[in-house]
Amino acid sequence: MKITIITVTYNAASVLQRTLDSVCTQTYQDIEHLIIDGASKDETVQMAESYKAQVPYKVVIRSEPDQGLYDAMNKGLHKATGDYLIFLNAGDALHSNNTLETVSQLSSNSPAVIYGDTSIVDSEGRFLHLRRLRPPKQLTWKSFKQGMLVCHQAFYVRTDIAQQEDYDLLYRHSADVDWCIRVMKRAEQQHLPFVNTNAILADFMEGGNTTQNHRASLKERYQVMCHHYGTIQTILLHLWFLARTLLI
Repeated sequence: MKITIITVTYNAASVLQRTLDSVCTQTYQDIEHLIIDGASKDETVQMAESYKAQVPYKVVIRSEPDQGLYDAMNKGLHKATGDYLIFLNAGDALHSNNTLETVSQLSSNSPAVIYGDTSIVDSEGRFLHLRRLRPPKQLTWKSFKQGMLVCHQAFYVRTDIAQQEDYDLLYRHSADVDWCIRVMKRAEQQHLPFVNTNAILADFMEGGNTTQNHRASLKERYQVMCHHYGTIQTILLHLWFLARTLLI
């Protein structure tokens, strides 16, 4: 089983090395690594080229202007040739050197999605805490009514399913939530299983794109939930979230 890792970068030289190191030290190396760069002006592309020269697996580097994060992710999505794909953007990292091994061992019945937990780390890669939203024992497309319970970096999708759904560029901060829901809907229509690894799969650096644009992201996520789950149910769920917060 080949796994395509898609890394989107833009002026990411200060954080990219951690991501690259987490890939090249994997025990499982049937990998294709796509680095989709938005015409960086720093050393990002040079770092990627140096990495490419040192590893035994296929690395593809594409650097050109884009329309933002999700446009770049769409480019990577359609270049992927692996059996499964994962988005691991600059600053993010695979949690341990056997993460891909763990994922590959659970692919024998070709599930649509293989998923797991995420740890939050600081700018030096030090563990801070597990992500507040935790993956359910059994994931469905309705699970995200409770929020994005599985972080994008811990959500491995069968490539043939993933490539049937582009990221919606109308969303600037939360297209990943919408995309994951649409992927799961499509998979359930085809009666394909989702598999929980019961393991931490990714390290997410505190202060990523969604964190930096928190208010806009929350507004978009509300719109995504209304679209998929209905306005009334979304309002009721948000009232319950608020009540729960006040009672804690």
